[in-house]
Amino acid sequence: MTAPEEPPLTGPRLDYGPANDADGTRVVRAGLPAEEPYEPPLPGPVFAAHYHLPGEVEGAPYAYGRDANPTWSRLEQALAELEAPGDPDAEVITFSSGMGAISAVLFSLARPGQTVVLPSDGYNQLAEMRERLEGLGVQVRTARTGGDAQLAEVDEDVSLLWLETPCNPGLDVCDIRKLADAAHERGALVAVDNTLATPLGQRPLLLGADISVASGTKALTGHGDVLLGYVATRNQQVAAAVRAWRKTVGAIPGPMEAWLAHRSLATLDVRTQRQAGNALAVAEALTARPEVRDVRHPGLSDDPSHPLAARQMSRYGCVVSFTLADEAHANRFLSQLRLVDNATSFGGVRSTAERRGRWGGDQVPDGFIRLSVGVEDSADLVTDIRRALDEAAG
Repeated sequence: MTAPEEPPLTGPRLDYGPANDADGTRVVRAGLPAEEPYEPPLPGPVFAAHYHLPGEVEGAPYAYGRDANPTWSRLEQALAELEAPGDPDAEVITFSSGMGAISAVLFSLARPGQTVVLPSDGYNQLAEMRERLEGLGVQVRTARTGGDAQLAEVDEDVSLLWLETPCNPGLDVCDIRKLADAAHERGALVAVDNTLATPLGQRPLLLGADISVASGTKALTGHGDVLLGYVATRNQQVAAAVRAWRKTVGAIPGPMEAWLAHRSLATLDVRTQRQAGNALAVAEALTARPEVRDVRHPGLSDDPSHPLAARQMSRYGCVVSFTLADEAHANRFLSQLRLVDNATSFGGVRSTAERRGRWGGDQVPDGFIRLSVGVEDSADLVTDIRRALDEAAG
């Protein structure tokens, strides 16, 4: 008799509270104010450097434009509802970019003499972060995502464990719950870069992490026209430190960017569902090509990360990675694509791809391709990719 399949650790039908709304309903209404007659459901962006401020500053909801803005407040409330549904202690602090959010966590929480563990195969700007942290007297260790490498680095000296899962661009997955439990036993905080999964694909705070960080530039907003980042946490001390960092360095989001991000949340569920399905179809088509090596997507049943991803994630994301023979082969392939733009970033409604080696910061082969799958018709995408591969081979 076979054992029953283990249920997902997070997913779209967890008990979120009395309403128990599914994600598709939640994202449409997240962060909206109470209905007012003849007013728009989502009020427009508030452009203000200062506000009328009678009396004392303490307790004032809005006093100065670097501290708070009603447009950010609505977006932050919406994101808190998605990152930790039904939890009144969840807080979100938005930033002008994903790097603003990453920097705020690392530089507000890490102190000289403390030790931070970063992924060695994560977002390439983490290498820059390592240099800056070490320059401030912070000890930095690195470990590859997945397996026991990260677990081996977590000891009593570590104050912050930084995870990225799935990691970018290699798409390996690590066990958030297992690593968070180990880190907490040793007194460390755990932050998870959740950019690729989005809060509809994975909820780090519900898996034991202290902090969830994401670039809203990617799938969260999904249209390639906004730079944004955010930090989510249920730890009040962490939230205060991160918010103070934002105020000090002025890494605030613009009201128009915040409003565009909130507007885009309404389609997050349908976009990411479609993208995940398209990405799996593309990945399966790529595995059938003899000239394509090392196809990775957590949704592939034979992907090394699939068993854990199936337990930890409720959808597998839009990114597919694979390798062609060399730089020239990869560039020929990219030049022949009709429906896939040669561009960096990922998560947009329009498919994009690039040879990651051109940036010089990722430890990948010269022919390594990161493909972000959009919402186009999946059959058209597969046809275009197959044709471009044929042309590149010829």
